[in-house]
Amino acid sequence: MLVCAVGPLETETGHLEHARRCLEQMREAVRTLDPHGGDPVSTEYLKAELARRAQALLDDPTTPLFFGRIDRADGTERFYIGRRHVRDAAGDPVVIDWRADMSRGFYRASAANPMGIGLRRRFGFSAGRMTSLEDEHLDRGDAHDPLSSRILTAEIERPRVGPMRDIVATIQPDQDELVRTELDETVCIQGAPGTGKTAVGLHRAAYLLYAFREQLKRTGVLVVGPNRSFLGYIGALLPALGELDVEQVAVQDLVANVRVRSDDDADVTRLKGDARMATVLQHAVFDGVTFPREDLHLRASGRRWRIPRHHLVELIDRERASHAPYDVVRRRLPTLLAEMVRRRIEAAGGAPDDRSVARLARGADMREFVDGHWPPVTAAAIVCRLFSEPDFLSRCAKETLDADEQTRLLWPTPPSTWRTARWSSADAFLIDEVAGLLDRPPSFGHVVVDEAQDLSAMQCRALARRCPAGSATILGDLAQATAPAAVADWHHTLALLGRDDAQIVQLSTGYRVPSEVLEFANQLLPILGVSVAPAASVRRLPGSLRLRQTTRLGSETATALRELLDLEGSIGVIGTDTDLRRATHTLSGEAIDIDSVDHGMAARVTLVPVTLCKGLEFDHVLVVEPAHIFTELPRGANWLYVALTRAVTTLTVVYVDELPEALGLGIGRASMR
Repeated sequence: MLVCAVGPLETETGHLEHARRCLEQMREAVRTLDPHGGDPVSTEYLKAELARRAQALLDDPTTPLFFGRIDRADGTERFYIGRRHVRDAAGDPVVIDWRADMSRGFYRASAANPMGIGLRRRFGFSAGRMTSLEDEHLDRGDAHDPLSSRILTAEIERPRVGPMRDIVATIQPDQDELVRTELDETVCIQGAPGTGKTAVGLHRAAYLLYAFREQLKRTGVLVVGPNRSFLGYIGALLPALGELDVEQVAVQDLVANVRVRSDDDADVTRLKGDARMATVLQHAVFDGVTFPREDLHLRASGRRWRIPRHHLVELIDRERASHAPYDVVRRRLPTLLAEMVRRRIEAAGGAPDDRSVARLARGADMREFVDGHWPPVTAAAIVCRLFSEPDFLSRCAKETLDADEQTRLLWPTPPSTWRTARWSSADAFLIDEVAGLLDRPPSFGHVVVDEAQDLSAMQCRALARRCPAGSATILGDLAQATAPAAVADWHHTLALLGRDDAQIVQLSTGYRVPSEVLEFANQLLPILGVSVAPAASVRRLPGSLRLRQTTRLGSETATALRELLDLEGSIGVIGTDTDLRRATHTLSGEAIDIDSVDHGMAARVTLVPVTLCKGLEFDHVLVVEPAHIFTELPRGANWLYVALTRAVTTLTVVYVDELPEALGLGIGRASMR
């Protein structure tokens, strides 16, 4: 590999400075526009759009505008690859967006298939300043294993504090292929720790917003994460790539209109998350729909008109079979009945106008009939009644749930009204299911779901309702399934999401977690009850795994933490809630910048309850008392696997109790103290 001399570096630095000037000119051009929309509302809309555009063109001096360059083999064109498109005053490209079709060769070209590229150049940066560059002459067959690049390796291993960073400079060919998957395709990525599945999913969202901007501007993109801590970690990535109009929510916030104030035990959580509950809820919603026993008489055009009972029965039966949302039918029944009357009036020689028919549809007699046979219901009231009234539950759950399951669903002390009910998170998704039966929820053109291995069947259905006609990127790792009601089977999950035709792709090559750490954690795989390929890392880092057995957990944790503070990068301390409280007490007298994961990840050291560590990464991880994670938590082996695979550079394990037996084999390969 050739590391170029000072001359080329100075030339490229000059191009970087030129690109920054051009970007500022682009921003200034937007700021100086005088919007006129033809009316005050349109003008304000244009002002807001221009403000957003100017915000998107802000330059961060600590982030390079480009990280690579490709030259055509015939010498005709040269392109600089960066995070955004930058043009000069004449409109010529100074930097092209990493998502542009022309950028594809930067990520995928090889000696065997140079894709018309003669030179590929990578740039190294420090705090936004160009420090080095590396060349590959593809036209001479000089293409290297990407991970033999010192610049690329340094970028992967660069210490981090704070939220997740983009990977546009380090995307690998297999990742790029997934990122650029077409909008009409749904992809499920089973990714082992450190394989970059989360980054791939978010970068695919950024790519789709670039390639299908107008379509997705209308239909929207939704990103769903496992919890709010995770969203705090990934939330800045898409805005950093210039994509500001993406809704990002934690899975529990899909149903934000339900106030969660209680927890169910694991068995009840599993039952409420079961797909069979959808059948029970459908029966509950339509339980009050009845057929009339007599004809309907309505007054219009000066006389009373009769609608025969059998016509009414046919109408209600047809509407039930239409599978239209319950409230949609309630809204249109008066109009359908009024139209029946209109036809009778016209057959008798009358000519009712639209206003008189609309007046008939709004009449008290019409409302009374509809309320009597298709009564008004609310989602929360239906679920509350189901859990409060044994007879109602028995009627709705007949042939679906057995007697013991019905008993477990009933509240010991029913609330006086659904407004005072203490809902659980599982209840919220049951209420959402009913709300979906009543009316159509907002939908999106593309949905990204991370940590999808933990979704219950009812959560899958909630997501499917929000993406009925769009596509999805489903991300997860079955080995990290920890939720009591987790489906934890990709084929079943995809079927519940309405995406049976999705391709399932396995990523098992890790680029970030050291192989010593992965090999240690992989010893847990045989007892996790899943069939996934063990993660294998391209990085070996001797000394990255450190096991420290002690008789004084608190003082040893403090000692290990002080040693980690001598190293660069972020530090995550992971353990059970009890062990973290002990660690906090021990560290309270230390002059260390420590914060909890609930308050963000800007501090040098973050205390992370193991149940919130999923999806997060730290340069250095300190796992406290793994035996407690293993034995005290439901699916503790899975939680321990998650905790042990959060490290990018070093993993330190401090413990008093013996390690779980499955991890004993790793002691010989670890640094012991």
